Amino acid sequence: MRAGGPLDSVWLHFITIPIFSGIIGYVTNWSGVIMLFYPVRFRGIRIPGLAPLVHLMPRKIQQIPGFMVGGIGWQGIIPSRAAKMGSIATDKGIAKLGSAADFYRQLDPEKMAAHVLESARRDMRDVVERIVERENPDLWRDLPPGFRERIHQRVQEQLPEIVHDIVTKDIARNIDQLLDVKLMVIRRMEEDPELAIKIYTEVGSKELKLIINFGFLFGFLLGFPVAAISELLLHGWYVLPILGIFVGYTTNLIAIHMIFEPVEPKKYLGIIPFQGLFLRRQREAGDVYANVIADHIITMKNLGEELMNGPRSDRTRRMIEDALRPAVDRAVGRARPAVRVAVGAQEYDAIRDSVATEGAEYTMAPLVDEDFNREQSVRVRELISERIREMPPADFSEMLRSAMREDEWLLYLHGAVLGFGGGLAHLAVFG
Repeated sequence: MRAGGPLDSVWLHFITIPIFSGIIGYVTNWSGVIMLFYPVRFRGIRIPGLAPLVHLMPRKIQQIPGFMVGGIGWQGIIPSRAAKMGSIATDKGIAKLGSAADFYRQLDPEKMAAHVLESARRDMRDVVERIVERENPDLWRDLPPGFRERIHQRVQEQLPEIVHDIVTKDIARNIDQLLDVKLMVIRRMEEDPELAIKIYTEVGSKELKLIINFGFLFGFLLGFPVAAISELLLHGWYVLPILGIFVGYTTNLIAIHMIFEPVEPKKYLGIIPFQGLFLRRQREAGDVYANVIADHIITMKNLGEELMNGPRSDRTRRMIEDALRPAVDRAVGRARPAVRVAVGAQEYDAIRDSVATEGAEYTMAPLVDEDFNREQSVRVRELISERIREMPPADFSEMLRSAMREDEWLLYLHGAVLGFGGGLAHLAVFG
């Protein structure tokens, strides 16, 4: 048969279709990973009035990143579900790793109290003077310098006991009522969606690269039966694009399956051991996960912020204020009745309440110190890492997969579309 005849065409297709399928598999998995994580924020066009209409559409449509915010465009699946991931991460993972009380104990309340006291000693003098001068400037001016100094001295003498009791007893005993870890995690994830990305990319960086490279190998191997079917069994221009849909869809399906399945180690053909790629490195992944959580989410800074400004902060403030109020009476000492009469009961109570209220702010403020945060985060990291190592593989898998499970169909659809396009591209190039 002459060169360029039918036989040459068949062999050309047998050679090029597997290569094209391999490229499709590689691009499918590579772009699928990109779609999972990027862009961090929505990129596209927001259309006025679209958001209410989206809520009337089928649930699958509502889940598409971009549509859910009333726009046409894209946002990475993981960052678009940052709040949901925070919720799931807490329910499936962090809640099993430890309670608010466990994390608070790991942050070492004794050291926290010492750190707060060091800062409070510097600030409390200014707080007392500023408040008394603001509430009753004449009183503070008319008090003998020695008496004013005695008040400051008594406040300083009381501070160690007050701070120690607040930090190591009052807050420690009631931390589960004062702090909602789930809401804290959700808020941090919403504020910084990159944290959600960081968990996956750092926990599974090796596996994600392997999945991308596997896409080429799997696509290449599937290319041979595709070539055989399209050249020997079925004919028509539509055959290759339709088989391309199968290749793209299956490539992503197997990629996701390889990451998380099987949960427990299994042997294929009785000799080949295998376990989900993320799961077989659970010990290492636990250390990475612990680093992200301890360095960025369950930190002393975030705990202090949540205690003083979170949804239950009124309880924290009331507790600290109740502890500080008697300190004003003790600081004035035996002169309290005379001072109360001199300035009026209402004025005196206003001064005492102001000292307690503003003192509460200063109690938690030192916890934002970055160096102190880094030092204390080591203990939280150790706790989380240890608990993840002990976690059953099924729980570990669920902790990572739950946030993306309902959106996996988007990745499969993405693979199918690329496969269809790859089939058309092959026809355009080779006929």
